[in-house]
Amino acid sequence: MKIYNTLSGRKEEFVPIEPGKVRMYVCGPTVYNLIHIGNARPMIVFDTARRYMEYKGYEVNYVSNFTDVDDKIIKKAIEEGVDASVISKRYIEECKKDMAAMNVRPATTHPLATEEICGMLEMIQTLIEKGHAYVAEDGTVYFRTRSFQEYGKLSHKNIDDLRGGNRALLVSGEDQKEDPLDFVLWKPKKEGEPYWDSKWCQGRPGWHIECSVMSKKYLGDEIDIHAGGEDLVFPHHENEIAQSEAANGKTFARYWMHNAFLNIDNRKMSKSLGNFFTVRDIAEKYDLQVLRFFMLSAHYRSPLNFSADLMEAAGNGLERIKTCVSNLQFLLGSAQEEALRAQEEELLKEADTYRVKFEEAMDDDINTADAISAIFELVKFSNTKTDGGSSKAFLEKLLAEIRVLADVLGLIVDQKEEMLDADIEAMIEARQAARKAKDFAKADAIRNELLEKGIVLEDTREGVKWKRA
Repeated sequence: MKIYNTLSGRKEEFVPIEPGKVRMYVCGPTVYNLIHIGNARPMIVFDTARRYMEYKGYEVNYVSNFTDVDDKIIKKAIEEGVDASVISKRYIEECKKDMAAMNVRPATTHPLATEEICGMLEMIQTLIEKGHAYVAEDGTVYFRTRSFQEYGKLSHKNIDDLRGGNRALLVSGEDQKEDPLDFVLWKPKKEGEPYWDSKWCQGRPGWHIECSVMSKKYLGDEIDIHAGGEDLVFPHHENEIAQSEAANGKTFARYWMHNAFLNIDNRKMSKSLGNFFTVRDIAEKYDLQVLRFFMLSAHYRSPLNFSADLMEAAGNGLERIKTCVSNLQFLLGSAQEEALRAQEEELLKEADTYRVKFEEAMDDDINTADAISAIFELVKFSNTKTDGGSSKAFLEKLLAEIRVLADVLGLIVDQKEEMLDADIEAMIEARQAARKAKDFAKADAIRNELLEKGIVLEDTREGVKWKRA
């Protein structure tokens, strides 16, 4: 299995730190609003990478954070006149609903930045003691960027060119810095903002430190894979490397994976251009399985253009697979209970070649586009090599093969049984009764059961609203 490593700029054989186990960290969203389809791409891509590694037999410890303290969260909280935690909790729950609707599996751990402040304070203190950080007069703590000699190794930037070439590091408080390239680890509170006590000042962490701390806590000083969108390479991931390696004295991550941007109608997604879509916007027009299929129809390192035409093509492609599964199930209903015939055994050997093609594609830097092509070949084979005379054993093996490969990609290919409106309403009533009785575990279980059946609930002031995903 080979992975393209942003650090080296080439594909490398994947060799985990610990045989049979993978430690993987994926940067999650900042939860101040509903997630957009740009957020969805890394969620889907790296969920698929995780699924394939588990298919290969690895035990994967998959950590993906929620940034729940941030300027945008604070701004929205002020606008609504509520505590910042109200905003972050609301949108964490909404994000989880969207992830489930896209069949993105929950991470092994979803840490929250606000619950890891103690670890951040400890790492910052370590960096100060090692001479990699310093405290300004107002209590701001800065990372001394030039103290880390390998700074720029991920983004392949020359540190001497950064000041003029990239403004991402140039923030307020320049006059306090020893060097304009130094970045914030801890900053003083402002009026109306959440804050925590520290020996330097009452304040809150800079953005970059949280991932270094959460990765260390849940995965260890060294991890196998760190992943996220390509927009995070610099400065976020570059700064993570500097902090983590300066504090821990070890290589932070062996492999760095980054997905390319998502464009809308060949333009960068932007609210000002009117081409900004949340996952919920897409769910109003398409089954989110179609969105997942669309995201996987191109290699994750290739820029992907979102358009109505391409989504329609994705829907048709997914339907081809689902129709094949449905046809095999229909044939199974009348198939004879008998052993494989000699001819069918030979056919299954041919069918195995498509699984091999699938694995070869996925082993080549998680090439989901070619993996989907291999599934299409298996679908065509199944459609042409089965009929009313096929044995039950033959049909079952083909059906199982398609399901297994589709599941690696997170694609649900069995047709959903539509729930009756009356049954949905009855389950909603049972959930409301459970909530009234403060049996929140049961209430959540009912919500999750409905979600698995394609029913999305929304709690509003007017009551519970539902829709089919």
